[in-house]
Amino acid sequence: MSNNHLVRRAQSGDGEAFIDLIRQYELTLYRTAKRLNISDDDIADLLQETIVTAFEKISSLKEPQFFNTWICRILLNNCYRFMKKNKQVVALDVETLNSLGYQDTLSMELDDALSSLDSMYRIVLTLYYVNELTTKEISELLQESEGTIKSRISRAKKKLKNNYYAEGVTLL
Repeated sequence: MSNNHLVRRAQSGDGEAFIDLIRQYELTLYRTAKRLNISDDDIADLLQETIVTAFEKISSLKEPQFFNTWICRILLNNCYRFMKKNKQVVALDVETLNSLGYQDTLSMELDDALSSLDSMYRIVLTLYYVNELTTKEISELLQESEGTIKSRISRAKKKLKNNYYAEGVTLL
């Protein structure tokens, strides 16, 4: 069953469909919060708050295909409020978004390579290749033009190729 169909069912009040959606995204949400250096106990609370908010407001989601972006934004906003309240001041900008989590299949080498990039490049590569967002979704999330996002992806790949993988190893 497609995510769009699950989102539509959840929007019409189907609790099981909503639970199925959350199961698909819970690991991504956890990793996103974890990369912001939040403790596991606090992450559990933030995830619960995010899920409750998403459940209450799912009818406000206009485009079902943007569920991933929408729920990540809810989580990031919750994390930002939590860090601000606890004096862990981290601006919710490109630097913060740069800390988004990624899949276990990524090698330590890729993590090191991404860390070698400026934050504006690191975040777009993470969102594009790791979180598998489209350039349009990334542009909406970062509030930048889609052309800017495409340029950053291209430049980031060139930087990695020229600076980090001088021996000709293919990364992306």
